[in-house]
Amino acid sequence: MEPWQILILALVGVVAGWLNVMAGGGSLLTVPVMLFMGVPGAVANGTNRIAILAQNIVAVATFRRRGYADFRLGLSLAAVAAVGAFAGASVGARLDGEWFDRVLALVMIAVMLLMASGHDRVPAGGETRTAKNLLAGHVLMLFAGLWGGFIQIGVGFILMPILHRVMGLDLVSVNMHKVLIVLVYTVVALFVFATQLELLWWTGLGLAAGNALGGWLGAHTTIRHGASLIRRVLYVALTGFIIKLLFF
Repeated sequence: MEPWQILILALVGVVAGWLNVMAGGGSLLTVPVMLFMGVPGAVANGTNRIAILAQNIVAVATFRRRGYADFRLGLSLAAVAAVGAFAGASVGARLDGEWFDRVLALVMIAVMLLMASGHDRVPAGGETRTAKNLLAGHVLMLFAGLWGGFIQIGVGFILMPILHRVMGLDLVSVNMHKVLIVLVYTVVALFVFATQLELLWWTGLGLAAGNALGGWLGAHTTIRHGASLIRRVLYVALTGFIIKLLFF
């Protein structure tokens, strides 16, 4: 890639990192932008994991410095998710060309509908930092990891309901655990993609710089700050991406 393309990706990565830590959906921007720049689907899917890894390292460290760290539960959930991520990434690394574009477009449509309906938002109230329903949470985490390893896009919208509605954690704890879980299973997913594909490491590092900054910002802000404007911009951008993926 040309330096100016990597710079654009880094700027997109700032927004993506912020979105990913707050709720999810940041990869809805980064992966399609790489596709528009001519990167093959599976390679874009794998290269995106470099940025996801950097973003969540920064986010986990930020949460820990602010006194939010429950590594015993987080690593337990992450270990289960990593098993699913290995299987998902093994499939995702082989999905390329038109099939990847079609799957990505369908995923983007589903996430847009989820966002428009408001079902991606996790209501506050009635939760604590003590988890409940541990067995159900761990079982569901296997499927969340499978999806995260496969395509990553929208995984935040899967993890947040598991952690909040099933396990009863408060929103800050939800995000704290979410970034640790994604960090751990991303190591596994990145390994799978790197051993099966020739990833764009310099491109991934440029994107990672943006995602890391966005992850830091996301860990310091709230889930509702600027959400309305960001959603409108996302709708417009995603509509253009979907039309391109399906018809051109």
